[in-house]
Amino acid sequence: MAEPDIELEKVKAKIYELDATGEKIGVVLRKTLDQLYNGQHTGHYRWDQLLKTEKTHCGTLVEINLHREFKFEDGESMDYRIDGIEVDCKYSQSMWGWMIPPESMGHLCLLVHADDLKSKWNLGIVRIEESILSQGGNRDAKRSIIAAGRNRIVWIFEEASLPPNILLQLPRLIVDELMALPSGQQRIDRIFQIAQHMRIGRGVIATLGQQDDYMKRVRGNGGSRTRLKPKGIIILGHYEEHKRIAKALGIPVPGRGESVSVRVTPAAPTDKKTIALDGKTWRVAREDDPATTAPDCPYS
Repeated sequence: MAEPDIELEKVKAKIYELDATGEKIGVVLRKTLDQLYNGQHTGHYRWDQLLKTEKTHCGTLVEINLHREFKFEDGESMDYRIDGIEVDCKYSQSMWGWMIPPESMGHLCLLVHADDLKSKWNLGIVRIEESILSQGGNRDAKRSIIAAGRNRIVWIFEEASLPPNILLQLPRLIVDELMALPSGQQRIDRIFQIAQHMRIGRGVIATLGQQDDYMKRVRGNGGSRTRLKPKGIIILGHYEEHKRIAKALGIPVPGRGESVSVRVTPAAPTDKKTIALDGKTWRVAREDDPATTAPDCPYS
C-alpha cells in the first residue's frame, strides 16, 4: 500500500476548511464563465459562441478568481501556496482534458472542471508523477493524465452543483426568440414569465439587459417586479425574507445574486405551501388560475 501523501491531505483539509460545501467554489466558477461570456456587452451565453483565444483564457481566469476568493498565498514555482504547500491549478472545460506542464512534475495540482450545460463541476487534487502522464506531449511539452492514472486523483468535490445558466436549460428556439426582442427590459420581463421556478443568475440578467445598470431592470420602480405584478408574478431575490417566502411556497430558493419568479394566487384555508403577504394568504398559481395582482414582498 502506498504511503499517504501528507501534503495532499493538508491541502484537501484546508480547502474543506475554507469551503466546506463547495458553494463558494461553485459561485467562483459561475462568475468566471459569465465573465468570459461577457454577455452584458456581447449577448453571448454559450461556450461555442466564444473565440478560440477566449476559451484558452478560461483557465487563467479560474486560477485568478479562486486565488482572489480564498486569498491563497502566491506560490514560488506554482500558482498558489495553500497551508504553506506549493500547488498548481489546472482547468479543463472537458472532463479529463487537463494538460500538465513539465514544471508541475513532483508538485500537487488542483484539477478543476465545469460543465455549464449540465450545471456540474469537479475539483480534485493529484501529485504529478511520470507514471500518471502520457508519453507524448503537445508543442509546449504539456501532457495529459492517462486513464490508468485517474485513480490517483483525490476528489474534493465531485459532480457538485454549478449555479445554473438557464439560457442553456431552455430550448434553443425559445432563447433565440427571447434574444430577438428589441429591448433589454422586454427580454428581462419575458425571462421571468417563461422561466418561473428557475434560478436566474446575474449573468443571465446582464446578457438579456445589455446595459450598465442591468439589475435596475429587475427591481421595482418600473422594472420587472412592477411590470409583472398585474400578472400575479413576484420576483424573489437572495434577501433572507425572500428565501423564507420561496421555502414556504416550495419553489427553488435563490442563491447569492440570483432571482426566482413565481405566479401566485390567493389561497384557500385548505391549501398547503402558503405564505402570508399584504394581509392575505397566497399559494403558487396553477395554469388555470386567473391572473391576480401580486402582493408586495418585504425586503427585510
